[in-house]
Amino acid sequence: MKRIPSPAWLMLLSLFLCGPVSADEPSLRVGRFSVDASPPVGSPLAYDPTIGVQTPLSCSGIVLLGSGEPIVLCAIDWIGVGNDGNREFRRALAKAAGTTPNRVAVHSLHQHDAPACDFTAAQLLAQHGVTKVRYDSHFAQQVIERAAKAVAEATADTTPVTHLGVGEGEIEKVASNRRVLGEDGKVKYVRYSATRNPVIRDAPVGTIDPMLKMISFWNGESAVAVLTYYATHPQSYYRTGLANPDFPGMARNARQAETGVPHIHFNGAGGNIGAGKWNDGSKENRQVLADRVAAGMKKAWEATKRTPIAAADIGWETESVQLPVGKHLQAEPLQKILEDTTAAGPVRQAAARNLVWLRRCEAGDWPIEIACLRIGKARVLHMPGELFVEYQLAAQKQRPDLFVAMAAYGDYAPGYIGTEIAYGQGGYETSERASRVAPQVEGVLTGAVNRLLAD
Repeated sequence: MKRIPSPAWLMLLSLFLCGPVSADEPSLRVGRFSVDASPPVGSPLAYDPTIGVQTPLSCSGIVLLGSGEPIVLCAIDWIGVGNDGNREFRRALAKAAGTTPNRVAVHSLHQHDAPACDFTAAQLLAQHGVTKVRYDSHFAQQVIERAAKAVAEATADTTPVTHLGVGEGEIEKVASNRRVLGEDGKVKYVRYSATRNPVIRDAPVGTIDPMLKMISFWNGESAVAVLTYYATHPQSYYRTGLANPDFPGMARNARQAETGVPHIHFNGAGGNIGAGKWNDGSKENRQVLADRVAAGMKKAWEATKRTPIAAADIGWETESVQLPVGKHLQAEPLQKILEDTTAAGPVRQAAARNLVWLRRCEAGDWPIEIACLRIGKARVLHMPGELFVEYQLAAQKQRPDLFVAMAAYGDYAPGYIGTEIAYGQGGYETSERASRVAPQVEGVLTGAVNRLLAD
């Protein structure tokens, strides 16, 4: 990036025209944290036991101080963190930063050779004799404790922020829509992350967001931290038993090493997006995809425009919403599956996840929290589940005057979250197997997003 030094006379002119900053005026500061989130051998990944670590998984983020109580943003290389897993994660980080849980966002990147965390579902399974299937709550709690300690240290060791950087870069030949529609408007093919059938691969890219969004914090001429957002499933291939952050994590790590600046990457609304058009599952494609994402990150870095930023330019607003539960979720049959000792572990595990979500929705006292971070002219929406990309595109369309980014895969409990029309089109993502919400979810989420972006 081309850096233009600020002449001393401009600084003096600024002081003459604006006067000195009051000593009582809070300054914007940022703290950075990162801990290893790799599981031990024998601990479950999403689908298989861990046999080793190919590339370490990370749990990293920033703490923003100076505008009200601290704000904590955290991204972790896990497949998902839902229900009490997400809530306890946020509580621990909030306590460490001296803030409240509703000012903490925890998002997974959704890699598949990575752990899952859901204390509520894990506890229910354990009550029925199912352990070490998908969840290792003891390990997850250890990571939360390490992350909380790192957040406390980051809160005590911050760097001033004088400028905000925003930029975007197009990523080529990575994202493609997973739902290939036929002439009747129904899903004809599901183009999974690794697609070997050339007919399905050759179908049009479909609806995607090709742009990677980048937000950076600067202290004078030095970059302090970088946040990136890009919508796609992050799988090249998986079920290796080797924990790894797959191609988005590799790209993040590469750019961090190249620039020397901490990079925190968030998965956007990638529920119906994957690399299937460009990936047949060949192992060499992982590096190819990583290089393409890294190239998009570099474009965004080079396109970054910086503007002065102060604590008063930071804001955090939340909306609590009750998502409509899918009508296919019924307590009695789910309970029977859970109690069936002859059923396979993964089948009982799926029943537990569905039952936990159903009970949560029926109780109505544990809503989903959606948040919006305001940073000058930038807005970052923090969303739940495996959200369809249409939500991200609609948010950007609503406020074309702003720089709008989206982080999905927050509270993982709802599973896939499609648009209302998608539930009548068929396909995996909106099937009873994958989604735990009803089609009316679009109106609930869109209303909340519209309210958050109104200011």
